[in-house]
Amino acid sequence: MMDLSESQLERYSRNILLDAVGFEGQEKLMQARVLIIGTGGLGSPAAMYCAAAGVGTIGIVDSDVVELSNLQRQIIHSTGDIGSPKVKSAREKIEAINPDVIVEPIEAFVNAANIGSIIDGYDFVIDGTDNFPTKFLINDACVMKRIAFSHGGILSFSGQTMTVLPKESCCYRCIFHKPPPKSMIPSCFESGVLGVVAGLLGTIQAAEALKFITGAGDLLADELLSFDALTMNFRKVRLRKNPGCAVCSETPSITDLRDEEEDICDLK
Repeated sequence: MMDLSESQLERYSRNILLDAVGFEGQEKLMQARVLIIGTGGLGSPAAMYCAAAGVGTIGIVDSDVVELSNLQRQIIHSTGDIGSPKVKSAREKIEAINPDVIVEPIEAFVNAANIGSIIDGYDFVIDGTDNFPTKFLINDACVMKRIAFSHGGILSFSGQTMTVLPKESCCYRCIFHKPPPKSMIPSCFESGVLGVVAGLLGTIQAAEALKFITGAGDLLADELLSFDALTMNFRKVRLRKNPGCAVCSETPSITDLRDEEEDICDLK
Protein backbone atom coordinates (compact mmCIF):
# COMPACT_ATOMS: atom_id res chain seq x y z
CA MET A 1 0.00 0.00 0.00
CA MET A 2 1.31 3.44 -0.94
CA ASP A 3 1.82 6.12 1.65
CA LEU A 4 0.13 9.31 0.52
CA SER A 5 1.54 12.60 1.75
CA GLU A 6 -0.69 15.13 3.51
CA SER A 7 -0.81 17.26 0.38
CA GLN A 8 -1.76 14.23 -1.74
CA LEU A 9 -4.50 13.26 0.71
CA GLU A 10 -5.88 16.77 0.40
CA ARG A 11 -5.44 16.96 -3.38
CA TYR A 12 -7.20 13.64 -4.03
CA SER A 13 -9.67 13.78 -1.12
CA ARG A 14 -12.74 14.02 -3.37
CA ASN A 15 -11.64 10.92 -5.27
CA ILE A 16 -10.91 9.01 -2.08
CA LEU A 17 -14.33 9.85 -0.63
CA LEU A 18 -16.00 7.97 -3.48
CA ASP A 19 -16.92 4.42 -2.48
CA ALA A 20 -16.08 3.19 -5.98
CA VAL A 21 -12.57 4.70 -5.80
CA GLY A 22 -11.31 5.08 -2.22
CA PHE A 23 -7.65 4.72 -1.24
CA GLU A 24 -7.20 1.59 -3.36
CA GLY A 25 -8.53 3.26 -6.48
CA GLN A 26 -6.41 6.34 -5.92
CA GLU A 27 -3.32 4.18 -5.59
CA LYS A 28 -4.21 2.48 -8.87
CA LEU A 29 -4.49 5.88 -10.53
CA MET A 30 -1.13 6.99 -9.18
CA GLN A 31 0.53 3.84 -10.49
CA ALA A 32 -1.21 3.92 -13.88
CA ARG A 33 0.18 4.86 -17.29
CA VAL A 34 -2.19 6.53 -19.78
CA LEU A 35 -1.21 7.52 -23.32
CA ILE A 36 -3.04 10.32 -25.11
CA ILE A 37 -2.51 10.41 -28.87
CA GLY A 38 -3.28 13.93 -30.03
CA THR A 39 -3.15 16.96 -27.73
CA GLY A 40 -5.88 18.89 -29.48
CA GLY A 41 -9.60 19.29 -28.88
CA LEU A 42 -10.10 15.80 -27.43
CA GLY A 43 -6.68 15.31 -25.89
CA SER A 44 -6.73 18.66 -24.09
CA PRO A 45 -9.55 17.95 -21.60
CA ALA A 46 -8.58 14.27 -21.41
CA ALA A 47 -5.04 15.16 -20.37
CA MET A 48 -6.11 17.79 -17.85
CA TYR A 49 -8.65 15.57 -16.10
CA CYS A 50 -6.35 12.55 -16.04
CA ALA A 51 -3.65 14.75 -14.53
CA ALA A 52 -6.01 16.31 -12.01
CA ALA A 53 -7.19 12.85 -10.94
CA GLY A 54 -3.62 11.79 -10.22
CA VAL A 55 -2.78 9.42 -13.07
CA GLY A 56 0.87 8.68 -12.35
CA THR A 57 2.29 8.80 -15.87
CA ILE A 58 0.72 10.50 -18.87
CA GLY A 59 2.21 10.09 -22.32
CA ILE A 60 1.29 12.76 -24.88
CA VAL A 61 1.87 12.30 -28.60
CA ASP A 62 1.62 15.04 -31.23
CA SER A 63 3.71 16.33 -34.13
CA ASP A 64 2.04 19.71 -34.53
CA VAL A 65 2.72 23.20 -33.22
CA VAL A 66 0.09 25.44 -31.63
CA GLU A 67 -1.79 27.67 -34.09
CA LEU A 68 -4.20 30.50 -33.42
CA SER A 69 -7.13 28.57 -34.91
CA ASN A 70 -6.53 25.74 -32.40
CA LEU A 71 -7.38 27.89 -29.38
CA GLN A 72 -11.12 27.84 -30.05
CA ARG A 73 -11.24 24.25 -28.76
CA GLN A 74 -7.79 23.09 -27.60
CA ILE A 75 -7.97 24.40 -24.06
CA ILE A 76 -4.64 23.01 -22.87
CA HIS A 77 -2.89 25.61 -25.06
CA SER A 78 -2.78 29.40 -24.65
CA THR A 79 -2.14 32.40 -26.86
CA GLY A 80 1.44 32.58 -25.64
CA ASP A 81 2.01 29.01 -26.86
CA ILE A 82 1.43 29.82 -30.53
CA GLY A 83 4.32 28.43 -32.53
CA SER A 84 5.41 26.03 -29.78
CA PRO A 85 5.20 22.23 -30.11
CA LYS A 86 1.90 21.01 -28.71
CA VAL A 87 3.59 18.37 -26.57
CA LYS A 88 5.72 21.09 -24.91
CA SER A 89 2.71 23.31 -24.25
CA ALA A 90 0.63 20.39 -22.97
CA ARG A 91 3.43 19.18 -20.70
CA GLU A 92 3.71 22.60 -19.08
CA LYS A 93 -0.04 22.73 -18.34
CA ILE A 94 -0.16 19.17 -17.00
CA GLU A 95 2.77 19.78 -14.68
CA ALA A 96 1.26 23.08 -13.56
CA ILE A 97 -2.03 21.48 -12.51
CA ASN A 98 -0.36 18.48 -10.86
CA PRO A 99 3.40 18.24 -10.29
CA ASP A 100 2.92 14.64 -9.07
CA VAL A 101 2.38 13.51 -12.67
CA ILE A 102 5.23 12.20 -14.81
CA VAL A 103 4.74 13.49 -18.35
CA GLU A 104 6.24 11.60 -21.28
CA PRO A 105 6.11 13.89 -24.35
CA ILE A 106 6.53 12.26 -27.76
CA GLU A 107 6.81 14.74 -30.62
CA ALA A 108 5.96 12.46 -33.51
CA PHE A 109 3.29 11.63 -36.06
CA VAL A 110 1.94 8.18 -35.29
CA ASN A 111 2.40 5.67 -38.10
CA ALA A 112 2.68 1.94 -38.62
CA ALA A 113 6.43 1.99 -38.07
CA ASN A 114 6.41 3.66 -34.65
CA ILE A 115 3.04 3.06 -33.02
CA GLY A 116 4.00 -0.31 -31.53
CA SER A 117 6.89 1.15 -29.56
CA ILE A 118 4.89 4.28 -28.65
CA ILE A 119 1.95 2.47 -27.02
CA ASP A 120 4.03 -0.29 -25.45
CA GLY A 121 3.95 -0.24 -21.65
CA TYR A 122 0.82 1.89 -21.26
CA ASP A 123 -2.30 0.64 -19.48
CA PHE A 124 -4.82 2.65 -21.49
CA VAL A 125 -4.77 4.71 -24.68
CA ILE A 126 -6.98 7.69 -25.51
CA ASP A 127 -7.46 8.32 -29.23
CA GLY A 128 -7.67 12.08 -29.73
CA THR A 129 -6.64 12.01 -33.39
CA ASP A 130 -8.20 13.76 -36.33
CA ASN A 131 -8.25 11.31 -39.24
CA PHE A 132 -9.64 7.89 -40.03
CA PRO A 133 -6.45 6.05 -41.04
CA THR A 134 -4.80 6.88 -37.72
CA LYS A 135 -7.89 5.80 -35.81
CA PHE A 136 -7.83 2.43 -37.53
CA LEU A 137 -4.10 2.16 -36.91
CA ILE A 138 -4.57 2.87 -33.19
CA ASN A 139 -7.32 0.25 -33.04
CA ASP A 140 -5.24 -2.38 -34.79
CA ALA A 141 -2.12 -1.71 -32.71
CA CYS A 142 -4.01 -1.72 -29.41
CA VAL A 143 -5.85 -4.93 -30.31
CA MET A 144 -2.58 -6.63 -31.25
CA LYS A 145 -0.88 -5.39 -28.08
CA ARG A 146 -4.01 -6.05 -25.98
CA ILE A 147 -4.13 -2.51 -24.63
CA ALA A 148 -7.56 -1.05 -23.84
CA PHE A 149 -8.37 2.26 -25.51
CA SER A 150 -11.05 4.91 -25.98
CA HIS A 151 -12.06 5.93 -29.49
CA GLY A 152 -13.45 9.40 -30.01
CA GLY A 153 -14.57 11.45 -32.99
CA ILE A 154 -16.25 14.83 -33.45
CA LEU A 155 -17.65 16.96 -36.27
CA SER A 156 -19.76 20.11 -36.18
CA PHE A 157 -22.08 19.66 -33.17
CA SER A 158 -21.76 15.88 -32.85
CA GLY A 159 -19.49 13.40 -31.12
CA GLN A 160 -19.17 9.66 -30.73
CA THR A 161 -17.08 7.39 -28.52
CA MET A 162 -16.61 3.74 -27.60
CA THR A 163 -14.17 1.83 -25.41
CA VAL A 164 -12.36 -1.20 -26.75
CA LEU A 165 -11.21 -4.04 -24.49
CA PRO A 166 -9.14 -6.28 -26.77
CA LYS A 167 -10.27 -9.91 -26.89
CA GLU A 168 -13.27 -9.03 -24.71
CA SER A 169 -15.34 -6.45 -26.57
CA CYS A 170 -15.83 -5.53 -30.20
CA CYS A 171 -13.18 -3.29 -31.71
CA TYR A 172 -13.43 -0.20 -33.89
CA ARG A 173 -12.83 -2.26 -37.04
CA CYS A 174 -15.63 -4.67 -36.05
CA ILE A 175 -18.07 -1.80 -36.55
CA PHE A 176 -16.56 0.44 -39.22
CA HIS A 177 -14.42 -2.12 -41.12
CA LYS A 178 -12.18 0.34 -43.00
CA PRO A 179 -11.63 4.08 -43.54
CA PRO A 180 -14.31 5.74 -45.68
CA PRO A 181 -13.49 6.84 -49.23
CA LYS A 182 -11.78 10.18 -49.61
CA SER A 183 -14.09 13.20 -49.50
CA MET A 184 -17.04 11.18 -48.15
CA ILE A 185 -16.81 12.93 -44.78
CA PRO A 186 -16.73 16.75 -44.99
CA SER A 187 -13.66 18.43 -43.57
CA CYS A 188 -13.74 20.85 -40.66
CA PHE A 189 -12.91 23.60 -43.13
CA GLU A 190 -16.28 22.83 -44.73
CA SER A 191 -18.36 21.95 -41.65
CA GLY A 192 -16.51 23.44 -38.67
CA VAL A 193 -16.77 22.20 -35.11
CA LEU A 194 -18.12 23.81 -31.94
CA GLY A 195 -15.24 23.88 -29.49
CA VAL A 196 -17.27 22.70 -26.52
CA VAL A 197 -18.18 19.50 -28.41
CA ALA A 198 -14.53 18.51 -28.26
CA GLY A 199 -14.54 19.29 -24.54
CA LEU A 200 -17.58 17.10 -23.93
CA LEU A 201 -16.14 14.17 -25.83
CA GLY A 202 -12.63 14.42 -24.42
CA THR A 203 -14.00 14.57 -20.88
CA ILE A 204 -16.01 11.40 -21.47
CA GLN A 205 -12.86 9.70 -22.76
CA ALA A 206 -11.00 10.73 -19.60
CA ALA A 207 -13.83 9.28 -17.52
CA GLU A 208 -13.49 5.98 -19.36
CA ALA A 209 -9.75 5.91 -18.66
CA LEU A 210 -10.27 6.61 -14.95
CA LYS A 211 -13.02 4.00 -14.66
CA PHE A 212 -10.89 1.41 -16.43
CA ILE A 213 -7.99 2.02 -14.05
CA THR A 214 -10.04 2.02 -10.85
CA GLY A 215 -12.59 -0.61 -11.88
CA ALA A 216 -15.45 1.77 -11.07
CA GLY A 217 -18.72 1.65 -13.00
CA ASP A 218 -19.45 0.33 -16.47
CA LEU A 219 -17.34 1.08 -19.51
CA LEU A 220 -18.57 1.89 -23.01
CA ALA A 221 -17.45 -1.54 -24.17
CA ASP A 222 -19.75 -3.04 -26.82
CA GLU A 223 -21.57 0.30 -26.86
CA LEU A 224 -21.31 3.39 -29.06
CA LEU A 225 -22.25 6.63 -27.33
CA SER A 226 -23.17 9.48 -29.64
CA PHE A 227 -24.53 12.93 -28.90
CA ASP A 228 -25.81 16.04 -30.63
CA ALA A 229 -24.94 19.22 -28.75
CA LEU A 230 -27.62 21.21 -30.61
CA THR A 231 -30.44 19.13 -29.11
CA MET A 232 -28.44 17.66 -26.19
CA ASN A 233 -29.65 14.23 -27.17
CA PHE A 234 -27.39 11.38 -26.05
CA ARG A 235 -27.81 7.90 -27.48
CA LYS A 236 -26.17 4.57 -26.75
CA VAL A 237 -26.24 1.76 -29.29
CA ARG A 238 -25.37 -1.81 -28.34
CA LEU A 239 -22.64 -3.33 -30.46
CA ARG A 240 -21.62 -6.90 -31.17
CA LYS A 241 -18.23 -8.39 -31.80
CA ASN A 242 -17.80 -9.29 -35.47
CA PRO A 243 -16.71 -12.96 -35.69
CA GLY A 244 -15.16 -12.17 -39.07
CA CYS A 245 -13.32 -9.03 -37.97
CA ALA A 246 -10.09 -8.52 -39.89
CA VAL A 247 -8.18 -7.73 -36.68
CA CYS A 248 -9.79 -9.17 -33.54
CA SER A 249 -11.35 -12.39 -34.82
CA GLU A 250 -9.89 -15.84 -34.19
CA THR A 251 -8.56 -15.86 -37.76
CA PRO A 252 -7.56 -12.25 -38.52
CA SER A 253 -6.60 -11.25 -42.05
CA ILE A 254 -4.68 -8.21 -40.77
CA THR A 255 -1.68 -9.37 -38.76
CA ASP A 256 0.78 -6.58 -39.54
CA LEU A 257 0.31 -2.87 -38.93
CA ARG A 258 -0.09 -0.77 -42.04
CA ASP A 259 -0.72 2.85 -42.99
CA GLU A 260 -3.80 3.63 -45.01
CA GLU A 261 -4.28 6.82 -47.02
CA GLU A 262 -7.09 9.23 -46.29
CA ASP A 263 -7.75 12.95 -46.25
CA ILE A 264 -6.74 14.53 -42.94
CA CYS A 265 -9.18 16.88 -41.22
CA ASP A 266 -7.73 18.97 -38.40
CA LEU A 267 -10.55 18.40 -35.91
CA LYS A 268 -8.33 17.71 -32.96
